[in-house]
Amino acid sequence: MNKAVFLDRDGTINVDHGYVYKPEDLQFIEKVPESLLRLIKADFLLIIITNQSGVGRGFFTEEAVNSFNENLISQLLEKNIKITDVFVCFHNPDQNCDCRKPSPKLIFEAMKKYDIDPTRSFMIGDKESDVLSGNKAGVTSFLLDKDQDFSIITDQILQLNDE
Repeated sequence: MNKAVFLDRDGTINVDHGYVYKPEDLQFIEKVPESLLRLIKADFLLIIITNQSGVGRGFFTEEAVNSFNENLISQLLEKNIKITDVFVCFHNPDQNCDCRKPSPKLIFEAMKKYDIDPTRSFMIGDKESDVLSGNKAGVTSFLLDKDQDFSIITDQILQLNDE
């Protein structure tokens, strides 16, 4: 079975300017690309799990989100960082869907699609809903504080991976 690091997008990988969807607004958080490369080198699949309620609220389209994601994936690939897949909930909170974090549904879908062992996998996010989603899916989860260095969590994951 594979091991993975599930990642929230806005506020975890890229700076969250509030409803980020324009490719030109992509700004990686400091040390994230270097940290993701370290995870790749440790044979982790990198999978983004993201709520994009701006679509459900009518602020932008699914196509806009997909274009942003393609740009993010392309820029990381230029640094030899492969994002395996992106799973998106496009609903707003009032729609009561079953895929919006803190639901673990999208993580479960990713685990099934890529034969991922939850006991060897991790979730990183900047909101409590990210941590709850990961915990419900049976993966060790980390809450990235606003001023926290992403590489510190990477160090912890790599240390747990070696045990």
